[in-house]
Amino acid sequence: MEEQAREAIRTQGARVTATRVRVLAGLMASSSALSHQELLDRIGSVDRVTAYRVLEWLVQTGLAHRIAGEDRVWRFSVARHAEDDARHGHDHHGEPHGHFQCDVCRRMFCIDAPVGVEQNLARLPAGFEGREVDVVVRGLCPACAESLHAASARRSRPRGSQALRKESVK
Repeated sequence: MEEQAREAIRTQGARVTATRVRVLAGLMASSSALSHQELLDRIGSVDRVTAYRVLEWLVQTGLAHRIAGEDRVWRFSVARHAEDDARHGHDHHGEPHGHFQCDVCRRMFCIDAPVGVEQNLARLPAGFEGREVDVVVRGLCPACAESLHAASARRSRPRGSQALRKESVK
């Protein structure tokens, strides 16, 4: 991941620093968007303020994007094009897209489909120029849904069936 991060930063024509590489590589390695603290926990010994400045720089350059969760905490993820840009030399900003936040684990995921972004921009009154729409769908991620369904199934199982199963094992 670090070499991909270096290349993505080089593609921006920016100075490659160890902190920029570590922060971007940390985002690239994550399957979900990370808060500032979650990122620091993953990458270790980086100054908090420096890490936040790097995250802001990554957002400004289009290598990352941020979204506020229901808890009003900014979460950051690598822009979907950053890894491709590093490999192919493209320089463009990420397409507008929606996000999904799990009600249980609070993780934030990018949704590949535009989830109503264009429709919301199209509904603006005359004279308004929209730049950005935040669409966040809330619910259960697959891991939390599976865990909750399994727990529910265990609770709904009749108590006698556990006793029968224990006796049949003997």
